[in-house]
Amino acid sequence: MIEDLWYKNTVIYSLDVDSFMDGNGDGIGDFVGLIDRLEYLQYLGVGAVWLAPFQPSPGRDNGYDVSDHYGVDPRYGTGGDFVEFVHQANKRGIRVMMDLVANHTSDQHRWFQQARADPDSRYRDWYVWSQQRPKDWNKGMVFPGVQERTWSYDRRARAYYFHRFFQFQPDLNIDNPHVRNEIERIMGYWLQLGVAGFRLDALPFMIERKVPGRDSGVKHFEHLAQFRRFAQWRLGDAILLGEANVLPEDSAAYFGGDGGDHIQMMFNFWVNQHLFHALATADVGALIDAIEATRDIPYTAQWAHFVRNHDELDLGRLTDDQRQCVFDRFGPEPCMQLYGRGIRRRLAPMLGDRRHEELAYSLMFSLPGTPVIRYGDELGMGDDLSLPQREAVRTPMQWADDVNGGFSLADRTVHRVISDGVWSYRHINVAAQRRKPDSLLSWTVRMIALRKVCPEIGWGRCSVLDSGSRHVLALRYVWRDNTLVVVHNFSDRRQEALIEPDVADAAQLSNLLIDQDLHAADGRHRIALDALGYAWYRVGGLDGTVRRNHE
Repeated sequence: MIEDLWYKNTVIYSLDVDSFMDGNGDGIGDFVGLIDRLEYLQYLGVGAVWLAPFQPSPGRDNGYDVSDHYGVDPRYGTGGDFVEFVHQANKRGIRVMMDLVANHTSDQHRWFQQARADPDSRYRDWYVWSQQRPKDWNKGMVFPGVQERTWSYDRRARAYYFHRFFQFQPDLNIDNPHVRNEIERIMGYWLQLGVAGFRLDALPFMIERKVPGRDSGVKHFEHLAQFRRFAQWRLGDAILLGEANVLPEDSAAYFGGDGGDHIQMMFNFWVNQHLFHALATADVGALIDAIEATRDIPYTAQWAHFVRNHDELDLGRLTDDQRQCVFDRFGPEPCMQLYGRGIRRRLAPMLGDRRHEELAYSLMFSLPGTPVIRYGDELGMGDDLSLPQREAVRTPMQWADDVNGGFSLADRTVHRVISDGVWSYRHINVAAQRRKPDSLLSWTVRMIALRKVCPEIGWGRCSVLDSGSRHVLALRYVWRDNTLVVVHNFSDRRQEALIEPDVADAAQLSNLLIDQDLHAADGRHRIALDALGYAWYRVGGLDGTVRRNHE
C-alpha cells in the first residue's frame, strides 16, 4: 500500500564512520564502535542512518575517492563487521542507507589502472578520454580556487581524462552500458547485505553526457528509471536519495515527472539556502517562495530537508545580495568561507544562540519532507576552522568529558577532537546532555518524537498561510481530515501572528509542545510568539496524541 513508504515519515541521521566511535583503539572510528553506539541512535529515535563512504579508499576526499566498490575499508573493520552492524541496527528498527559514489572513482581503482594501461582494455571506455586537450580543459570545476582543471593528461594512457571533481577522481562514462550494469551490480551487492537504500552522490554530474570540448547539456534521466527498477526488483522498498543542487523547475525530471518513476527522494538545497537567508535577515519572503516553488512533486516522491551536512553550506543558488547577507551574518571572516559560495561552519557556531538553533531545527522538522540530522548537531557541536576546507565540520563525535571526548583512547585520532574553548568536549558531550532535561540533546529527542507523531508533514499537502508578518512563517498540513499548523518567528523581537487555518473545526488549536491551547469562535487565531519562538498546533482536539513538553 502507498502508506507503506517508510521514508515518508522517518528521520534520517547522517554520520561518518571514521568520526563517530573508535571501537579498537586505533584513533579511527569503525563498525565495532558504531555497533556500540546503536543504543544512542535508538534513544534519539531516528528511523534510518545514512553512512558516508566506507569502502576502501586512498582517503584523499573523505572516502569519496572509492578504490573498491565491493569492500569495506580495513580501517573501519571487515565485511562481517558491516553485516553485524546492519543486523543490529535492523533489530532496533533502524534502517541503513549508504553513499553510492558512481560519478567517479579513485585513480587507484583497478578499473582506472587497467583503463590507463591498455587502450584495448575493456575498461578504457569506462572513463572519458580525449586525445587532444579539450578547449574547456579548465572550465566547470566544482571546487574553484582549489581545483585547477577538469581535464588532466595521463602519461601512461597518453590521453586526457575528464574529472568533474579533483584530478585523482576520474569520471565514469555513464553512456557505456557496461558501466550502468556495474552500478546495478554494486547496488545489488549492498542490498543483499541489508542496506535499505542509497544516497546518489553528485547526481547531476553522474547522469550527464560528457563530451570533450563542449558541455552537451544532456542528462540521461532514463538511467534513473533503470536504477530505480533494479533497486526495487532486488528490494521492494529500497530508496534512492539524490544529491542534486538544482533549480526547482529542473527537479521534476529527477523525480520522474507525474509518474514519479525515477528517484524517490532528493535533498532540497533550494529551500535550505533560502532558510539561511531567512535566518540571516528575519524576512521569510524568499523562503516562502522557495517552499512554494518546490511543493508540487509526485505523491510517492519526497524532499529530504536538512540544516547542515558534511560539506560546506552551499549558497550558490542565492542572488549575490542574498549570499552576501548570509556571509555577513554567519561567515564574515574569509577563513569561514569556501569556494566563494559557501560557509564551512557547523550550525551552533554560526547561529551562536540556543534559541536560534531551536528555531532552525524546529522548522526543519516541520518542512514538507523527511528531516536529515547531521551527527553532533543534536548536541550543538562546534567546528575546527584550523582544519582544511570541509574537514572543519568533520571532527569526532563528543561522547563524554573524557580522553578525546570519549571517541577514542588513542594518542592520535583521525581528526582532532575539539578540546578548547566553548565548543570543547568538556562542555558539549552526550553524557552531560543526556542527564539534563533542558539540554539541546533532550530537546532534539522530544522533537524527533513529535515529528514521528505528525504524519501530516510526511504525507499531507503543505500550504503557506498568511501570518500578517514578514517575520513569521506559518505552514498548514492537511492529511486524512487531520490538520497541522506550525508557526515560526524569525525575528529577535516578539511577534503576533493572525492565523486562519481555513478548515473545518478550526475554532480550537491544540498545542503539541506546551499546555496552551487556543480558542477562536471564528477560526481566526492570534498567536503570540516570543523572539525566535515557534509553535506546533493540531487543529481541533489532540485525538489521543501525547503532548510533548517543551519546558
